[in-house]
Amino acid sequence: MAVVGRLPVIFINQLLLSLLLCLHFTTLIQGAGKWEDKYPFIREASTFSLSDGTNNESNGNNNKKGGYDYIIVGGGTAGCPLANTLSQKFRVLLVERGGVPFANANVSFMQNFHISLADTSSTSASQYFVSTDGVFNSRARILGGGTCINAGFYTRAGPSYIQKVGWDSKLVNESYPWIEKQIVHRPNLAPWQEAVRESLLEIGISPFNGFTYDHIYGTKVGGTIFDRFGRRHTAAELLATANPKNLDVLVHATVQKIDFDTSGKKPTAVGVIFKDENGKQHQAVLSKRKGSEIIVSCGAIGSPHILMLSGIGPKAELEKLNIPVVLDNKFVGQGMSDNPLNTIFVPTNRPVEQSLIQTVGITKVGVYVEASSGFGQSGDSITCNHGVASAEIGQLSTIPPKQRTLEAIEAFRRSKKNIPHEAFRGGFILEKIASPLSRGNISLVNTNPDDNPSITFNYFSHPRDLKRCVDGIRIVEKIAKSKHFTNYTQCDKETLDKLLNMSIQANVNLIPKHTHNTESLEQFCKDTVITIWHYHGGCHVGKVIAPDHRVLGVNRLRVIDGSTFKESPGTNPQATVMMMGRYMGVKILRERLGSAAGL
Repeated sequence: MAVVGRLPVIFINQLLLSLLLCLHFTTLIQGAGKWEDKYPFIREASTFSLSDGTNNESNGNNNKKGGYDYIIVGGGTAGCPLANTLSQKFRVLLVERGGVPFANANVSFMQNFHISLADTSSTSASQYFVSTDGVFNSRARILGGGTCINAGFYTRAGPSYIQKVGWDSKLVNESYPWIEKQIVHRPNLAPWQEAVRESLLEIGISPFNGFTYDHIYGTKVGGTIFDRFGRRHTAAELLATANPKNLDVLVHATVQKIDFDTSGKKPTAVGVIFKDENGKQHQAVLSKRKGSEIIVSCGAIGSPHILMLSGIGPKAELEKLNIPVVLDNKFVGQGMSDNPLNTIFVPTNRPVEQSLIQTVGITKVGVYVEASSGFGQSGDSITCNHGVASAEIGQLSTIPPKQRTLEAIEAFRRSKKNIPHEAFRGGFILEKIASPLSRGNISLVNTNPDDNPSITFNYFSHPRDLKRCVDGIRIVEKIAKSKHFTNYTQCDKETLDKLLNMSIQANVNLIPKHTHNTESLEQFCKDTVITIWHYHGGCHVGKVIAPDHRVLGVNRLRVIDGSTFKESPGTNPQATVMMMGRYMGVKILRERLGSAAGL
């Protein structure tokens, strides 16, 4: 090994990287107050007035009838690219209930991945909920939506998915790169991810498709929204190229309901009522120009929720809460699904580099295999964690779902201070059901939009989902026992036994002892199920919306987000949700302007 002044070159390289990371973080903190220069159209909801949206030529268009051409409810994964696209030609108001992600270290840096998810305060970037199944889950509550709190993996939907939903493949293939050029990166593959990649190939999940965004059977390395410094780039950054003269973005603006004119043959959306950060209510009005619309992009939980609070949903349910019925539609909130996740922890005898999702195995048995690693390298109780499977964020996989409680989370917080750091060394192999057939629903609890509705996913209620989970656990077992993986973990039996005993206290699941016993594995799947936050449905095409995403039975209202999906696209949905925002924005402009859209 070459030596420079008695210091190994590898040490010099590591020192330089650490200095670069420190400089990068310092730059972020120093520039914390400068994001307003880049996004001058983002402001607090309390600054809104009725004159907003009443424009003249100085606003970049000829709208003299007052109001906005488009009001987008929800500045999330789909809402941000949609707002950017529509602002190129029309006056747009984007309302988001959360704050901004810029200069928020808990959102911005990979090493802080689980802190936002563990934060249950009202100002957190995430809002936790517990489904009636007993599984803890999270919703984004921040500009940029789920891209601010997820594991960052970026991969497209497959051609068969695009064909099934009836999208224009040419426009789809133009819309994905629009996202990728702005916020997507090629990952530096971590050693844990390399070991999983080689093990997947060793057990026959082949061929190796290299680094690609495409959804192809076999093993691949996908993209990421984390850059080489571990900094996250969210959908909110897609607003940077919007037309600032045509866009208003309000943060801490919680929509209470959509306003309708019910005097015609069909109800017509005319505006939204929202509450600002001080609790004061405001009304934003839609322009009366032909083609103007309200677009709901609140996500799979938020969109059916706000439709029901606005009077669109099952009549009996609305009347129970004295919500005036605008449109009786029994399908709003139905057909909800969440892709079940089960994890196996593999301990090592040394610290492991942190990684989130980078490698994926796309099998032909309806299971996706992914991996994460390298958490808990600090004595800090919030840092000493298990990443995507951390108890602090409700991933209590060693406790059957119906027994999971906030008290159980707190008990783990307290007890883990006594767990040796060695118990947090290692990583997870994750198996996710690709297209679950089990279905649930959303129903109202009250009329407060700040509260979660009642959410049921009915994990493993369909026998085919359970069979796929059993197949997935057996694949994970083969990976953990493969030559490449055992060479990587390098644990002798004595060390392994010691680590396994520690892991029992650390809320992680190890390989089940009786994997040959299908009934035993089925119970393991049910008892250890957690989430990877890929829930979808509630506003399905043909039930709640038309193929062009217009809400059935209502004028001037669309839904554009993951609530419209019957299946989660690709191995991880964020790429396709962002793409859909861009895609639908272009479709709407072309529909309204024809060749003058220029897109």
